[in-house]
Amino acid sequence: MNLSKLKIPAIVAACLLLTLTTHLVSAQDWIRTGTGLGVEKIRLAVPDFKTVTADPATQKLAENFNVTLWNDLQMAGIFDMVSKSFYPVAVPGAPAEVRLGEWGSPPPNANMLAFGNGGVQGGLLNVQGWLYDTKNPQSPQVLGKQYREEATDGNARLIAHRFADEIIFRLGGGISGIAETKIYFVSNRSGSKEIWQMDYDGANQKQLTHMGTIALSPHVSPDGSRVAFSGMTKEGWQILMYSLELDRQVNFVRIGGDNYSPAWSSDGQTIAFSSSRTGNTEIYTVGSSGGNPRRLTESRGPDVSPTWNPKTNAQIAWVSGRTGLPQIYTMASDGTNVSRVTDQGYAVSPSWSPNGQFLAFAWIRHYGPGAPGGSDIYVMDLASKQWAQLTHDGGRNDFPSWSPDGRHIVFQSKRGGNTEIWSMLADGSEPRQLTAGGDNTQPNWSFK
Repeated sequence: MNLSKLKIPAIVAACLLLTLTTHLVSAQDWIRTGTGLGVEKIRLAVPDFKTVTADPATQKLAENFNVTLWNDLQMAGIFDMVSKSFYPVAVPGAPAEVRLGEWGSPPPNANMLAFGNGGVQGGLLNVQGWLYDTKNPQSPQVLGKQYREEATDGNARLIAHRFADEIIFRLGGGISGIAETKIYFVSNRSGSKEIWQMDYDGANQKQLTHMGTIALSPHVSPDGSRVAFSGMTKEGWQILMYSLELDRQVNFVRIGGDNYSPAWSSDGQTIAFSSSRTGNTEIYTVGSSGGNPRRLTESRGPDVSPTWNPKTNAQIAWVSGRTGLPQIYTMASDGTNVSRVTDQGYAVSPSWSPNGQFLAFAWIRHYGPGAPGGSDIYVMDLASKQWAQLTHDGGRNDFPSWSPDGRHIVFQSKRGGNTEIWSMLADGSEPRQLTAGGDNTQPNWSFK
């Protein structure tokens, strides 16, 4: 009898655990499917490219190229990278040197082989790269590319990015890679909060603005030519503009009241933002040149943080405090058809996925003194309102932003003391820290 009493709670607990596990697995599965991460990963072998010239600069640039190419392909989220410890002794540098059977059979058992050669000659870095299907001996070549750039570290990375993106495009369902994309963010490492830029993998971090006051909420234009942001000026908070082509701040129309969180439509024609120009903070849109401001919301609570559906530009998601604690809503781009997305807790910082299917946002589901959990990144399928939690109490997580391929999310996290920028796959796996030093916040991933 005592044994039965002990067994029943154990069985119930096991069933509850199984139910919870099944729910979490299925939740992650629909994210993987919707973001292209649900297919079986391709086993890809990428031996170091052979050096073919004796120029002293060749070895260093080759190392830079090889590391960058490997990391780009590994971070893509669609490959099972074959460990180099499994590679044959003879590594090919040209098609005539390839022995497909050695690469397509165990221990490497690769589906695809990326290989090539490179060297510096006459101040130029020349690289040749190929992608072979190891299971197709009759017609193995999938890709062959040749690159020539000035022999610099930056160009070694650039060539690696371009070859990686070619491979990802060919093997990833025709979706362009992100190796050449940029991330814009806010950092206080120079003494004041300014707008910074970095490569998608955290390299080449560079300060853009030098306002000496406060600059927040960077959002890059779809063509990559300008960054809109909110800055503290003598006239209060204004929408400001930084030209990436001119490498300086440029004029933008001054709008009455305090103005925050600009967001570009994906056609580059319109900017949505929040403004207190009529007293309460509401959502407005304005032309990309600053003309024709139009008010979209009207409520007692503040309306902030707009983000466009980049697939159609026909919808905007935003945060509203009209019912008390901030919640996420969607509406048509003309302000009609308002719909509430979240129904509990404290939800902020929405970001719309490139395919228009998902919203990523920061959510404290159980908000209040003593409530369990913290601010984590969630993804919701808008059609079904099904959601999944991507981060799990690793400090305060906020401000998610989608990569243009829809397979990655960048966000800020205070899991290690300072607030830093992290990236992860869109199913929450493979988190990577991108910044270090100071507080780094509010990341925005470029459109391309």
